[in-house]
Amino acid sequence: MAALDWDNLRVFLELTRSQGLVDAAKKLGIDHSTVSRRMRRFEEQVGSQLFERNNQGYALTAEGHRLIEYAEQVESTVYAAAEELSGHNRLLSGQVRLGATEGFGTFVLAPHLAHFCARHPHISVDLLPVPRFVNLSKREADISVTLERPKSGNFVMTKLADYVLKVYATPDYLANHTTIRSTEDLASHPLIGYVDDLVFTEELRYNENVAPTAFRAFRSTSVIAQYTAACRGQGLAILPCFLAQQSHDLIPVLDGQVAIQRTFWLVAAGETRNVARVAALWTYLRDVMEPNRAFLMGESREMVWLE
Repeated sequence: MAALDWDNLRVFLELTRSQGLVDAAKKLGIDHSTVSRRMRRFEEQVGSQLFERNNQGYALTAEGHRLIEYAEQVESTVYAAAEELSGHNRLLSGQVRLGATEGFGTFVLAPHLAHFCARHPHISVDLLPVPRFVNLSKREADISVTLERPKSGNFVMTKLADYVLKVYATPDYLANHTTIRSTEDLASHPLIGYVDDLVFTEELRYNENVAPTAFRAFRSTSVIAQYTAACRGQGLAILPCFLAQQSHDLIPVLDGQVAIQRTFWLVAAGETRNVARVAALWTYLRDVMEPNRAFLMGESREMVWLE
C-alpha cells in the first residue's frame, strides 16, 4: 500500500501526460528535481522500472504502460469520491470541458453552448474543437463528441446525431471549369481534402471512394481550412453540410448523387457521467440535436434553437 499511495500515482500520471519533467513539475506545483526523485523512489518501491530516461525525456517502459490503466482507475475513483463528498455532483455549478471535432464544435456546438450557458449561469463550459480525438482517459475533457465509439475503457456513450457530407464548389468555379454530370467527371477537377497520412480516423477517408484519381489541389488537417479554400474557389471539397451551409458562396455538386453519411457519438467517462453539471450538458446536447436533424442532413440551411 505504501508503494502505491495515491500521491505517487498522481505524480506518475502527470509525468506520462506532460511534455517532460519540467512541464509535469509545473502542473503539479512542485520542483522538477522533486518529481525526478519521487519517481526513482517510486520505482524502487514497486520493484520495476517505469520510465526509460534519455535525451528526449521520459519514455514509458512496458511495466509503466501496464501501470497506467490501474493508476487511471484509482484516479477516477478518487475524483468520484471527492465530487460525492463535496456535494458538487448534485449542484448545477462548476466547470465542464467538452471535446469535439473541429468543424462541428466551431460551427454547431459553439452557438448552442452560448444558449446552454445562458440557461446555467453557474456552469462554466470549456469547448475544445480540435482535428483529433480528445482523450477522456487523460482527463482532457469530461464529454467528447467523436466520430468513433470507444472500443475499450469505462465509458458511457450514446448516438448523438447522423450528418451528411456533399461535394461543394463556388458558382464561379463551376462556371469556369468543365461541366460535372457524374462522379467520373470529378477526376478532371482539383479536389480539396485531408492530408492522407495525418487523418485521425478512417471515418474521414471518403475522398478515395468519391474521386480516387482526382488531383489533390489543396490538403489540410483542418476541415475549416478546407472550407475556406473551397469558398475562395480553389476547387471542389467534400464538406459536412452543416459547415458548407454557413456560406452562400458554396453550392452542392452532384446533389442527389453524392451524399456521405457519418455519425457523431457522445461519450463520457463512467464516473463523471452522472455529475450534475456534466449530466446537464449531456442532456442539453441530445435535446438540441434532435430538432436539428434536417440541418445536419443537409435538408435545411437553418439551425433550430431550443426555447
